[in-house]
Amino acid sequence: MSDSGVGRAPALRLRGLERRFKSGDSELVVLDGVDLDIMAGEIVGLVGPSGSGKSSLLHAAGLLERPSSGDVEIEGRAGWTLNDDARTAIRRSRIGFVYQFHHLLPEFDAVLNTALPALIAGVPRKDAIEEAERLLIGLGLAGRIHHQPAQLSGGEQQRVAIARAMVNRPALILADEPTGNLDPDTSTVVFAALSDMVRKEGAAALIATHNFELTKYMDRVMSLEHHRLVQRS
Repeated sequence: MSDSGVGRAPALRLRGLERRFKSGDSELVVLDGVDLDIMAGEIVGLVGPSGSGKSSLLHAAGLLERPSSGDVEIEGRAGWTLNDDARTAIRRSRIGFVYQFHHLLPEFDAVLNTALPALIAGVPRKDAIEEAERLLIGLGLAGRIHHQPAQLSGGEQQRVAIARAMVNRPALILADEPTGNLDPDTSTVVFAALSDMVRKEGAAALIATHNFELTKYMDRVMSLEHHRLVQRS
């Protein structure tokens, strides 16, 4: 873990996070008072069985799904006290998302798929393309940057998705089973590339995974047990 975050607010801070759903006359508890700090340069794993609330936690942390109570701070800003436009701005510029499926646009090559969030954010096309190329080369895709998704392997497609998540230089990466669709060998390669890129760019990361073999790349591993976070290592 980098010490670059010393003296700064955490890239991500969760305080008293709760997520509850009404189910008929009863209440379904998904998250019950979750607290977590992640500093810049730190990679934290999130494990737990299916249905334990990992995706709900990531959605709340990414300002996508409002918690029942508690708050989420991104670099010291209390996200759920902001209006929709302000939360959208934070998601666009300070949070990068990586999902189990890459969701690349089939008609665009790797560079344009990567550059798209920067272009949407108003970055000049030349600068967005240069940043996309830098990230793709850093992820070992120098010879594939002008290939369309159908011309790339599954592991290459997911590396493009990682580059896309990093293109706006976010403070925080949230990844939900980012190697879940890959075979074990490819999964290790892609996860190593993700962790290396996060550290190199000085971001923080919260990564949900079922693959305990990947925890060696993480600084800490948190388990969702009985709706709360428990540190495993």
